[in-house]
Amino acid sequence: MPFRSMKTFTARAAFAGSLMLSAQAAMAQGTLRIGMTASDIPLTTGQADNGGEGMRFMGYTVYDGLINWDLSSATKPSDLVPGLAESWAVDAADKTKWTFKLRPGVKFHDGSDFTADAVVWNLDKLLKNDSPQYDPRQSAQGRTRIPAVASYKVVDPTTVEIVTKAPDATLPYQIAWVMMSSPAQWEKLGKSWDAFAKTPSGTGPWKLTLFAPRERAEMVPFKEYWDKARVPKLDKLVLVPLPEANARVAALRSGQVDWIEAPAPDAVASLKGAGFTIVTNTYPHNWTWHLSRVEGSPWNDVRVRKAANLAIDRDGLKELLGGLAVPATGFFPPGHQWFGHPTFQVKYDPAAAKKLLAEAGYGPNKPLKTKIAISASGSGQMQPLPMNEFVQQNLAEVGIQVDYEVVEWNTLINIWRAGAKADISRGVTGINYSYFIQDPFTGFIRHLQCNFAPPNGTNWGYYCDPAMDKLFDQVRNTFDKAEQTAVLEKVHEKFVDDALFIMITHDVNPRAMSPKVKGFVQAQNWFQDFSNITMATGK
Repeated sequence: MPFRSMKTFTARAAFAGSLMLSAQAAMAQGTLRIGMTASDIPLTTGQADNGGEGMRFMGYTVYDGLINWDLSSATKPSDLVPGLAESWAVDAADKTKWTFKLRPGVKFHDGSDFTADAVVWNLDKLLKNDSPQYDPRQSAQGRTRIPAVASYKVVDPTTVEIVTKAPDATLPYQIAWVMMSSPAQWEKLGKSWDAFAKTPSGTGPWKLTLFAPRERAEMVPFKEYWDKARVPKLDKLVLVPLPEANARVAALRSGQVDWIEAPAPDAVASLKGAGFTIVTNTYPHNWTWHLSRVEGSPWNDVRVRKAANLAIDRDGLKELLGGLAVPATGFFPPGHQWFGHPTFQVKYDPAAAKKLLAEAGYGPNKPLKTKIAISASGSGQMQPLPMNEFVQQNLAEVGIQVDYEVVEWNTLINIWRAGAKADISRGVTGINYSYFIQDPFTGFIRHLQCNFAPPNGTNWGYYCDPAMDKLFDQVRNTFDKAEQTAVLEKVHEKFVDDALFIMITHDVNPRAMSPKVKGFVQAQNWFQDFSNITMATGK
């Protein structure tokens, strides 16, 4: 589909979706209605799809992990905190053995008990293909999140042991992705995940009460939630898929929703002028092109990779975004504790870019031609159509001609999981993907370790460098946080010095909302806590 015609298609689809909003709910007291960037309601069974946005709205709302994220502060980076596990520890003598002590007395929404058996049952739903509860859709979301796990077992009703394939200090970050669904509810509904999707049961602070695919989802507080400080104060939370930015803005202005993710940048000033609140914060995010390293890819030449990084006017892109971005100087944002001291400077230098391309054999009479897969919207994707058009123009100025394969967000996720060699990747040499870079495994290791090439992981481009794998092994075997940080600096230096991605910008997570929305604290995290929000009454 041509690039510009896709814009028209998504705008029409989003407008049609907005017309489905229920007028009866528009003025509901104590109800918060959110316009998501996703084109559909995220998977409701536990392991949400639609990327980080899916986990934000349908993962950590209806469900909990053994380990959760601290989402209480806007002024400090988030870290891991106890969730359904009160504590966890690695064995001093055997660094592959971890013990998780579970929180007693926790109930699922259906009233059944959360126990060690439920933990094993949920790991089986992702990892054990022959288990009755194995779910391919959830496994597609969760299996690659926990590659370290070798085995697991019940020790007693409140204790679980997890054994890793090798010592791995990143296991707690991996386990934080696994959401706990109710085995009893699944049994009650005829052992059907399709039935479970309509009436799911987790342990989270919100209970799903309405599930209308591509239209809306509704949640109410779970009054028996184990963390009393996080029992929601709202009467209802409503999610509405609105993938097109201008349609989200229109829905907010008209009062159809109270909050939108990623407002159109050119609407921010007028929204502020109309009394709407714009909330931003730094968070662990980057907006990159992930490059193919299969045979024949132009990105196998480091000169080409560096040239592309030097061709992009990131300050101009920030201006396009109304200032709602941080220009990239690396894979991680400037000032990050893992940034280190790379020698290659990611900056705008088109003359240097042209020189490198000439050295690689390209020039005015022989431009480099390639195709990149992008989405029209999606979790963390910011404003992908105008942003990629801007990048396309920058690259053309130095002799790199880019065509785009524009697909729906979940299709791009499927391409990312399948790998650059798969037919579904349609011959592209890169994908525009925004990355969750909150922890060492998710931020670094899963993208580039040799043995995480598909189907084993998300090394989409089939990059493989023994020197990088050696650094990753050091990260896994370093259980002291300060020592691990020193290794992670070296990892990031290699990311930048080898120009392993086209590093473009970092998001500031903008949200626009009605002034009636009170009590929201925007954490420095992809996920957010909706428990303390209230809706002011009156005009």
